[in-house]
Amino acid sequence: MPDSSDTPDPSAADSPAADVSPEPTPLLAPREGVPPLTDTPDAVRAVAAALAAGSGPLAVDAERASGFRYSARAYLIQLRRRGAGTVLLDPIPVVAAGDDGRDALAVLADAIGDLEWVLHSADQDLPGLAELGLTPGSLYDTELAGRLAGFERVGLAAMVERVLGLSLQKGHGAADWSTRPLPDTWLNYAALDVEVLVELRDAMAEELASQGKTDWAAQEFEHIRLAPPPAPKPDRWRRTSGIHTVKNARTLAAIRELWTARDDLARKRDVAPSRVLPDSAITAAAQQNPSTSGELRSLPVFGGPRQRRQSHVWMSALERARGLPEDALPPVAQPFTGPPPISRWARRDPAAAARLAAVREAVAALSERVHVPVENLCAPDTLRRLCWEWPGPPATDDLPAHVDAVLAAHGARPWQRELVGPVAAEALATADAPEVTDE
Repeated sequence: MPDSSDTPDPSAADSPAADVSPEPTPLLAPREGVPPLTDTPDAVRAVAAALAAGSGPLAVDAERASGFRYSARAYLIQLRRRGAGTVLLDPIPVVAAGDDGRDALAVLADAIGDLEWVLHSADQDLPGLAELGLTPGSLYDTELAGRLAGFERVGLAAMVERVLGLSLQKGHGAADWSTRPLPDTWLNYAALDVEVLVELRDAMAEELASQGKTDWAAQEFEHIRLAPPPAPKPDRWRRTSGIHTVKNARTLAAIRELWTARDDLARKRDVAPSRVLPDSAITAAAQQNPSTSGELRSLPVFGGPRQRRQSHVWMSALERARGLPEDALPPVAQPFTGPPPISRWARRDPAAAARLAAVREAVAALSERVHVPVENLCAPDTLRRLCWEWPGPPATDDLPAHVDAVLAAHGARPWQRELVGPVAAEALATADAPEVTDE
C-alpha cells in the first residue's frame, strides 16, 4: 500500500506500519568465514558427505553470467545446511574433469536430491542446476513466499532486512561470474546469499501460516519444481530494439537474418548476443541495406576491428534477405496465436472487451482482499483467453464449471481456481447479461 494512504488498513500484509523497524544489523561476512572453493571431483564428494550428514533444509543459490554469456549455466553454486556449513562449488573445473567430474556431481545429487531446497526466485536457478543433474526433492521459494504474503518488496536483501532485521551486502549480483579466478569479495557476497536463507524460510513459513496461505504456497512451490523448461518463444528476432519503427517486410527480413546470424555466433562462443552485435547496429544495417563490405563498415559499430572481422557474416545475412522471394518475407504485423492485443479488443469484439474489463476489476478486488498480486492469483494470459474465447451463456449450462475447466486447462493451481473461479464467473455473468431497457 502507498505510504501516503490516509487510512491505512492495519490488517494489510504490507501496511506502512510494518516498515517502521530498528536499523538493520549489517551482515558483512559469513559466521564461519568464507569457505574454500570446491573445485575438484574429490572435493565435491567430500562436501556431499558433509551435506548428507547435516540437518534440515538445504539453502541453495547459483550465480550465472547473464548479460555476459549466452548460456544460463551456473558458474558458482552456493549450498548451506545446518551442521555442514556453507559450500561454494565451482562447477566449471569439475565438469571439465570428464567422467570423474560427472560421477562426483552424481554423488552430490544423491546426497541432496531428497532434501527440501530453499531458493530465492527458484525458477531463475533451477534450469542451470538441472544441467548439472542437480534437482530438488521438494522446494521452498522465499521470493514467492514474499509475494504470497503480500510483501511489496521481495528481493532477497529487502526481505532479509524486513523479516530478520539484517542488512545484506549488495553489488555483485550482476557481475560476470564466468570470471576466473573469482575475487574474494565476490565469494564473500556469494556465501552471504545462503547464510540466512533457511532462517528466512522458517520466518516466512510462520508468516504464511498466520495468513492461512501455507497450502497455497505448497502448491506454488511444487508447480515450480515440476515445471518443464519453457518452450522457445517464436519469432524472438521481433524483440530487437527499434524494430517497431520498421514497416517494410524486406527490411524486417534483413533484421531477422542479421539477428539469426548473431544468435548463431553468440551460441557458438557462449557470449551474450548484445556483446556480439548490439540491436541498434542490426536495425541500422537493415534499414541502410549496404551492398558492399565497405558500405557496411561505414556504419556505426561495423567499422570497429572486431566487426570488420565479421563483415562477411553480416553481408551474407543481408544478401540472404535481399534474395528472398516475396512469399518468404515475414509479415509486417507480428503474427499471434490466441487473443489479439488488448488494444484491439474494443474494435474487434466489444463484448469480449467488456468481459475482460469486468473480470479484471473482479480479480483486482480479490487481490486487495487476500493481499496477493493479481499475476500470482491467475496468469494474465489465462484471463484473456477466458474472456476472448467465451462461448456465451447459451453454450454454457454451468458457468462456474466452465470457468474452472478453462483455468485448469491453462495450468491454474487448485487454490487459484478456488479463489479466482467464482469471482470470474460472477463477473462474466454480469458482463454477459442482456441489457434491460424500459419500454
